[in-house]
This record gives sequence, structure tokens and C-alpha cells, in this order.
Amino acid sequence: MLLSVVIPARNEAACIVSTIAEIAGTLRGQRIPHEIIVVDDGSSDGTLEAVRGLAPSYPEIRLIINPGPHGFGYAVRTGLRSFQGDAAAIMMADSSDSPQDLVTYYECLELGAECVFGSRFIKGGSTIDYPLHKLILNRLANRFISMLFGLSLNDTTNAFKCYRRNVIEGLQPLISPHFNLTVEMPLKAIARGYNYVVVPISWRNRAAGVSKLKLKEMGSRYLFVVLNVWLEKYLTRGDYHRRSQLSRGAHVQQTDVKPPVELLRNV
Repeated sequence: MLLSVVIPARNEAACIVSTIAEIAGTLRGQRIPHEIIVVDDGSSDGTLEAVRGLAPSYPEIRLIINPGPHGFGYAVRTGLRSFQGDAAAIMMADSSDSPQDLVTYYECLELGAECVFGSRFIKGGSTIDYPLHKLILNRLANRFISMLFGLSLNDTTNAFKCYRRNVIEGLQPLISPHFNLTVEMPLKAIARGYNYVVVPISWRNRAAGVSKLKLKEMGSRYLFVVLNVWLEKYLTRGDYHRRSQLSRGAHVQQTDVKPPVELLRNV
């Protein structure tokens, strides 16, 4: 099973090299077939040159340039239009996501999961140097989403997730231009009936560069997408729901993957 890793990058010259090296080194070590798609989202700091310089050592890298408009969602959607794998994982360019957790994601896919969502806030999960104000807003936002949709998933806003190809095709059309894509994709997957597992993951704050997430700008955008999917779930009478029987991931057992996996199959 070929795994595509999609990394949107805008002005990440300070950390993109180490991020790619860690991901590629871990996947190679586990003998996981993969490609790494870096989507440059209008960088002006040498990110392009840094990625191109890695090509001789990492032939699995594919560099795609998003000509615009720019934004996290636009960049990810650009990558998802051209990935070649059987599944795609979205990872950040700042090394905040653990490549070892990506291996766990892959193992879940091999066991039949269609989507794998990480949570930093369940047993086994962790965060390092999470800014307090962002943490408070994060927990409030995720609490609201969980209550609105009746979910046990408590880290919907986390960008680091993995989807099989059939799921990504079934989520179309994706409409979020910015970081609100991080909630549109998992909520649509759940609302449309794809199975998923949740695993504990670790997260660390970036050591270099500047975060592109602007909290003041994102509140209304997140709310728009959340309500959009909520309306789809409860008012469309299943028009967008997958047309299949019990999904494959229903048979993934909690003890099959280490660390433990909580199976949350949408009913």
C-alpha cells in the first residue's frame, strides 16, 4: 500500500529539510512505500530551493507549486488532486507531527481503517510547549464540535490525519480555503459514513519559523464549515452518505495496534 504524505509549506525554509528527513527516514526504516508531496504555497524565503536541494537524497519527494490563491486549505487541496498513493496523510511542515505516529496510522490502514485521526488529548497523547491561549481555545472549539455532532473524538481540529483514497474521493467537493479544512475533512468523513479509528499522538511546538494560523481570522471560518457539515448530516436525508454496507474498519480490534486504538465507527 503506497502512502502519500502531503505537506503544505509556506515560508518554511528553516524547518522543511529536517521535517522531510525525519519523515522519510522513519518510513524508509519501516519499509513503508511512500511519496512525499510538498506543496509550496507562495513561499518567498527559500523553501523551494531547500526542497529542490533534497531531491538527490530523497527521490520520493514530489514538489508541487500552488500558483494561488494561497492558504492552507488551497495548498492541501492542490496536493490531494495529484497524490498517487492508496492513502494520503496530511502533515505539517514545522516538524510538530511525529513520524512514528504516521507509522501507527499506516498500521491502522492495513488493518482496514478508512480514516485515522490522532488525538493529543486522550490517554497516551501529549503536547510539548503548547501556548496556553491556543490550548484554551482549542479545547473550547473541540468541545463545541464534539457536543454538536455527538462525537467522542476530542481533537477534530488537529491537521494530522490520514484517509484512504476512496474517502478523499467521497469527501468532494472540499470547500475550505484555509485551516478550516482541518475540520471539514474529518467531519465530512464521519457524516458520510466512513469508518475511522482514533489513536493517541504526540505534538511539539515548532522550533523555527512562524505559525501561519491566525486565530482572529479563523473563528468565523471554522464555524461556517462546522455548521455546513452539520446541516448536511441532519438535513440532507443521507443524500451524500456512502452507499455501502458495514464498513471494513468495523473489525479493527483495540488490541491490534500499539498504542491502543479506540474504534469509533459512525452508525
